[in-house]
Amino acid sequence: MNLPNRLTILRTILIPFFLVAMLWDKVPYGNWIALAIFAAASLTDMLDGKIARKYNLVTNFGKFMDPLADKLLVSSAMIAFVELGRIPCWIVIVIIAREFIISGFRLVAADNGIVIAAGIWGKIKTAEQMVMLCILIADFASVFPSAAAVISLIENILIYVALVLTIVSLFDYLLHNKGVLAENNK
Repeated sequence: MNLPNRLTILRTILIPFFLVAMLWDKVPYGNWIALAIFAAASLTDMLDGKIARKYNLVTNFGKFMDPLADKLLVSSAMIAFVELGRIPCWIVIVIIAREFIISGFRLVAADNGIVIAAGIWGKIKTAEQMVMLCILIADFASVFPSAAAVISLIENILIYVALVLTIVSLFDYLLHNKGVLAENNK
């Protein structure tokens, strides 16, 4: 088991600890602990890919598990915010549905011997989602109650930007890879 794969496994293992810190109100400073865990897990996502490519440590396990770990981390955080009443359920459903669609597309492409790299819109979407989630986890409105209205506005803008980027990246992905579903690919 190489270092990038260990980082991917670590990211997956951190998810339950993140959720406990985030959702269990008996954890002192839970949102700050959750933020530290989420940030660390997000950094492992960046590191594992860079290390794997730089040192030629790309494995089939990593190709499969890395995007799955990312989706689990982000989806877990967003579902936690639905539970906390901070992100509308329908937005999370759209965001997670996009991930299922892209994963399905990648499976079909792989079956046809096609490797589909992440596009620029997908990378921008992921970065914006990570920033949005970090800001939501930090819960600055509880730290600065006098600025709660402005902070809430910023959070809502970030949520809707994430939604728009999710939709844009989905259409960009489908547009650039429409040939994957052609019946005569095999």
